Amino acid sequence: MAIYSDPQGRVIRVGGSGTLRVIALAVVAFVLVLLLLNSVTRVNTGHVGVLTLFGRVTGEMLGEGMHVISPFKTNNQLSIQTQTLKESASVPSSEGLMMNLDTSLIYQLNPDKAAEVFQKIGSSYEAKVIEPTLRAAIREATASHSANALYTGEREMVAKQVQETLSAQLGPHGFLIQSVLLRDIQLPATLKASIEAKQQAEQEALAMNFRLQKETQEAQRKRIEAAGIRDFQQIVAQGISPALLEWKGIEATENLAKSGNSKIVVIGNNKNGLPLILGQ
Repeated sequence: MAIYSDPQGRVIRVGGSGTLRVIALAVVAFVLVLLLLNSVTRVNTGHVGVLTLFGRVTGEMLGEGMHVISPFKTNNQLSIQTQTLKESASVPSSEGLMMNLDTSLIYQLNPDKAAEVFQKIGSSYEAKVIEPTLRAAIREATASHSANALYTGEREMVAKQVQETLSAQLGPHGFLIQSVLLRDIQLPATLKASIEAKQQAEQEALAMNFRLQKETQEAQRKRIEAAGIRDFQQIVAQGISPALLEWKGIEATENLAKSGNSKIVVIGNNKNGLPLILGQ
């Protein structure tokens, strides 16, 4: 307690307990505000919150939005959005040739296993697990295929093999593999030129086979047409007799004789022949 005197000589006593009480209340209020602020947390869109208590994963997970948690717990956010990992690597073929392969992996974190991933791998799981596993899967897949096959028509097969390997290895650890894309395969210049030359020769051979097949079909069509004409002529020849020819000649003679603008000159012929009709 402090004792003071005024100018008139009166003694004034000031107690210190009130000041200390105000300071203590202010400190308590400040601490309560801090605890309240630390109890309110937010999880961003496309993320999940994993709670830890003094560095230990509690197994609790928070969805998107605002949440009230214990002030002693920490909210660790992990993305569950679709992510793309691009990888460029030098990989071997079945012949032992080295190729440069550009690959894209599309995946996402399984929300149900976010706490397990954070506890066992951490937030930098892409560098620790995803990239090494992708490289190994690509090497394993390309080593069972030839360079020619990889450059021409087996990309989808290799991509499917890589995706199946990643799903088997990363799926149990909390990662969902959506697709694997082989963007580009770069071969040595000499090998690339050889493969392209072979492809061009195969295309030319196919074109030549097509032309030969077309000519063969045309020749077959002409043979069938000629055979039809021959058969027709044989049938017609068998149906034409001397008597029929004589009868047709008589009909033609009668038609010419009936024409008003004609003059008929009959020239004798053998007994089986026909008269010669000269019309003018």
